[in-house]
Amino acid sequence: MKRLAFTVLIGFLLACSVLGQNDTQKRIVAGFNGGMMVHTGYLQGTLQGFGYRAQGAPFGLGGVIRVALGRHWMVGGEGYVSTLRQMHNGSYIKYGWGGLLGEFYWPFKHVMPYVGLTVGGGTQTTFLLLDGSATDWTSEQNAVFHKQGFCAITPFVGCDFILTKVVHLTLKADWLNTISHTGWIKPTGPRFYFGVIFYH
Repeated sequence: MKRLAFTVLIGFLLACSVLGQNDTQKRIVAGFNGGMMVHTGYLQGTLQGFGYRAQGAPFGLGGVIRVALGRHWMVGGEGYVSTLRQMHNGSYIKYGWGGLLGEFYWPFKHVMPYVGLTVGGGTQTTFLLLDGSATDWTSEQNAVFHKQGFCAITPFVGCDFILTKVVHLTLKADWLNTISHTGWIKPTGPRFYFGVIFYH
């Protein structure tokens, strides 16, 4: 699924580039932009099929690339890795996800608020060391490792702070909804992003 989404995105970007270079017709592509973001937030929920209740602040990194269509629309793709540490012993719940996005934005003189939706997929990886130590070389008997894929539907809202025509700072909030064949995957909750976006 991720390979298909990437192929579709590349094909779309190439098509938009060709259209944007044609000066004899009305300009469709208004520009390109992309950048990196760090994030945190608050996640909580009981792990499906195990009963452990996870909660806390994740930390992660990722990026976005988009094409501006006209003055108010953007399409593109984004991807992130987000890790929620647990029990202070090396345990973690990690999400890796990405997808295609569409967003509507309002450009003003110094700010550019936006709202949008990303649809894609990813993987949740869980490692819980229930008894033992992460600092020794002893085999642990009471640990859990689990990995599963999911479909992702992620609404988001944010605002760019326009420093120059080329450089924007961005703040964004989203809610990653993760759905697998067994149901809704938890923990879940809001994430808050901060990053630098470069426009061309």
